[in-house]
Amino acid sequence: MFTGIVQAVGRIETLHPHVVATGRLPIGDVKIGDSICVQGCCLTVVKKAKGRLWFDVSRETLRVTVGLDAPGAVNLEKSLGLGDKLGGHLVTGHVDGVGVVLSFSGGILRMKAPAKLARYIARKGSICVDGVSLTVNRVRGAAFEVFLIPHTLKVTTLKRLARGVKVNLEVDLVARYVARLREARR
Repeated sequence: MFTGIVQAVGRIETLHPHVVATGRLPIGDVKIGDSICVQGCCLTVVKKAKGRLWFDVSRETLRVTVGLDAPGAVNLEKSLGLGDKLGGHLVTGHVDGVGVVLSFSGGILRMKAPAKLARYIARKGSICVDGVSLTVNRVRGAAFEVFLIPHTLKVTTLKRLARGVKVNLEVDLVARYVARLREARR
């Protein structure tokens, strides 16, 4: 479980195996088998060396996500420990779908989610974009809008976003369970 509060921006250096330079992410306490959220995707550490983590990434993970298939900057977050502060919202690192940026100007990021996810996106609800916990400001069908403050832009990869760029989306866990309970009652 994660919070969507990015702890560092790292860099995918190689594929097969996936080697991520962890940047400013402290990894002294990271163990083989630990979960790390990489660009919104929960991955398991299989090897560790100075400032680098290795991950096995399945074809299925590559098929249903973006940003893990080429070298480049990635958002990183270590998993929550019991008693840790929850600064964002509950994030599993299980990407629900790939969205596309419609526009990004003046801190306002407009995106379109896959239609099957639209029912889970609510005004003033939470959404995770490339591993970053954000608050939804507006929703119209599958299109939604969030506001990115300067701090978020400074400490994440979201500053690179522009029209047409694809992003990993994870809808709010609570919204998903509420929808499931409503379906079961019908």
